[in-house]
Amino acid sequence: MTTREALEALLPSYRTYYNIISENVTQPFDAEAVFNSHNEQYYLVKKAKVADVDSNEFVFFKTVDVLDKETYEILDKTAWEEGIKRVEPSFGHKNSDVTLVIIADRINVDCFERIKRAHHYTSYCFSLKGYSNFRVVALELKLKRLACNRRGKELRKMFLQYL
Repeated sequence: MTTREALEALLPSYRTYYNIISENVTQPFDAEAVFNSHNEQYYLVKKAKVADVDSNEFVFFKTVDVLDKETYEILDKTAWEEGIKRVEPSFGHKNSDVTLVIIADRINVDCFERIKRAHHYTSYCFSLKGYSNFRVVALELKLKRLACNRRGKELRKMFLQYL
């Protein structure tokens, strides 16, 4: 399976809950997925609103032949910065997470360590207006391996089926 075929197989699993963007995507990415959730809680009537809760996730997909240190650094920085630009903190905002999914034929050994240690976090107004976390998942198709950071471990089970 090529990296492009793996991406095409992966995107339908996101279509149920996410809006998939395949055209006019932020460079250097191949596709994006956006999830938005808005919940409101009321006490008896709508005028007696108790809470507003917004939750978002921005997923960036990239396919490469060989993932090296320089390429990973560019993808990591671009995904985090682009995701944070889209955040609109407010008192009803809970979280806006940024996820980077890399599909590669080969991943250099030093990239595995960098991915495992990847960590970005931002809180808005001491978390009163929410926070943002960063997740990374990288699939190596040739050796059927997966690398992820601590936050990305929750996605591990879903991605293992594509190896």
